[in-house]
Amino acid sequence: MTPNDVKDLSLAKEGRLRIDWAEMEMPVLRSIRKRFKKTKPLRGLRIAACLHVTTETANLMETLKDGGADVSLCASNPLSTQDDVAAALVKYARIPVFAIKGENNRTYYKHIEAVLQKRPHITMDDGADLVSTLHKSYPDEVEEVLGGTEETTTGVIRLRAMASEGVLRYPIIAVNDAHTKHLFDNRYGTGQSTIDGIMRATNRLVAGSVFVVCGYGWCGRGVAMRARGMGARVIVTEVDPLRALEATMDGFELMPIKEASRIGDFFVTVTGDINVIHRDCFARMKDGAIICNSGHFNVEIDTAGLRKIARSTRRVRDFVQEYTLKNGRRIYLLGEGRLINLAAAEGHPSSVMDMSFANQALCAEYIARHYKKLKREVYPVPGSIDRKIASLKLKSMGVRIDSLTPEQKNYLESWEMGT
Repeated sequence: MTPNDVKDLSLAKEGRLRIDWAEMEMPVLRSIRKRFKKTKPLRGLRIAACLHVTTETANLMETLKDGGADVSLCASNPLSTQDDVAAALVKYARIPVFAIKGENNRTYYKHIEAVLQKRPHITMDDGADLVSTLHKSYPDEVEEVLGGTEETTTGVIRLRAMASEGVLRYPIIAVNDAHTKHLFDNRYGTGQSTIDGIMRATNRLVAGSVFVVCGYGWCGRGVAMRARGMGARVIVTEVDPLRALEATMDGFELMPIKEASRIGDFFVTVTGDINVIHRDCFARMKDGAIICNSGHFNVEIDTAGLRKIARSTRRVRDFVQEYTLKNGRRIYLLGEGRLINLAAAEGHPSSVMDMSFANQALCAEYIARHYKKLKREVYPVPGSIDRKIASLKLKSMGVRIDSLTPEQKNYLESWEMGT
């Protein structure tokens, strides 16, 4: 029996169908998998992955296994697991999975420890909880690790902090920062899936509403774009003057969160920081305000502060908790403040995750080949991998582009020629 801790193995058949459905829209990863089956670039390597357990992740796990790796998987968020997918990976792919949707924090970390007990050579993380736990609880096993990858902005920030403090003990490739990841996954994936999660949870009309987006990074850009496309009046809050200027030039209203709190109908946090919507904001919100988070961790909304000022609370729908304040106003928190696109919906569309997970697969192969040359730092994705993935994606879409002529290459590489 494949080691596992999943909700229900009888869900496996449905999960298998959904994994296959996602695979249809993942041609880049499919082409990598075909090559991996033949060349086995990961033969003999143990890979521990802490990712959202979704249909797209399942296709990545099967690609790594076909590449020769011994793979194990746990969830990178307590609410992001698709239980049927977890069951299918165990039953049909024989991949150890430790993930249950709705697991508490104790179980969440127990599952992380389960994959670390495999003594991995490569870690694959989404939020850096796997790397952090490995460094804190299994210091003797760190020496066996050749390298790792990180999927999300929050995790890259944490890992760069570890590197700057000199405590990071093996190299990490910041998959999140690849152009074929953050320009598409963060913007188009987060934009669509966040709106999808809000609508599934609430069934409220976005058109004509005041929609507040906290943060104008790539994820915030995507959410703001999609909300405006659905007819909302979009307000952006920011702390970075450059991003605030960009949001203004993109045609969005900018104001401090305290001012936006008074007029917003929907609030979405996508900053990666703590207490972006805080206790003072709740006191200003109008009756019926809906708040949610699409950042990786559930720290962006001060949920503890909200509980303290509420006189009562009740669950009114799946993933919707009503907090009634002392003044009688009601505030609705979605998905416990965890990332709403995976708590209440299915996460990013497979066609955009195709590029993100192609980066994961090729960076694992890169680590296997080049780990001896890498230092204990956070590295960008090699440009050759980024361009290769973009080229494969364009080819799969039937899009053709030009190539530089020898004359044009020479001009770009010279300094003598001008006007």
